[in-house]
Amino acid sequence: MSKRKNNVLLITSDQQHWNTIGLNNPEIETPHLDRLTKEGMIFKRAYCPNPTCTPTRASIITGKFPSQHGAYSLGTKLLESQHTVGEDFLAAGYRTALVGKAHFQPLDSTDEFSSLESYPILQDLDFWRNFDQRFYGFEHVELARNHADEAHVGQHYAIWMEENNCMNWRDYFRPPTGNNKNQRYTWSIPERYHYNTWIAERTNALIDQYQQ
Repeated sequence: MSKRKNNVLLITSDQQHWNTIGLNNPEIETPHLDRLTKEGMIFKRAYCPNPTCTPTRASIITGKFPSQHGAYSLGTKLLESQHTVGEDFLAAGYRTALVGKAHFQPLDSTDEFSSLESYPILQDLDFWRNFDQRFYGFEHVELARNHADEAHVGQHYAIWMEENNCMNWRDYFRPPTGNNKNQRYTWSIPERYHYNTWIAERTNALIDQYQQ
């Protein structure tokens, strides 16, 4: 009988500062993250390879600095030729999946650097319903491109909202409004349609499916 492999679950958040969990800021309540810190390990001298999203995410899955993997800034693409940890897990006999925001590819597609995270593919829900290709070493993906309520929403997240009878999902997302720090806004989307709900639901479902 073969030895059962442990699950490996990597949870990432988007540009989250060290003081945005309850452990480091008593004004914030993050009980689940606090539990992870108490039961796990805290790295107090960990440094991101880049302050923005795409380069750091690419570094996480390739083990390389942005200067090595090439996705050095927002608007750049991690080339599919780059070796990823997903491929290593597949080679070791694991099943791999990615649920949530990938952002390995830019919002604009060019002849030289095509992007699956660009328009019009981004909101072509039939395309994503039938998408069954490996994506950077992940054999199954369910993706969302947007940050919070910005209008660049589509892919599997939009499909899930429609499957849960949220047919007017576009009403909850809007174009960028600038970076005025004094601006305050409460997102009107119901919690049951929030992408954190979608990510948790689909991740748990995949873990259960893969254990069968």
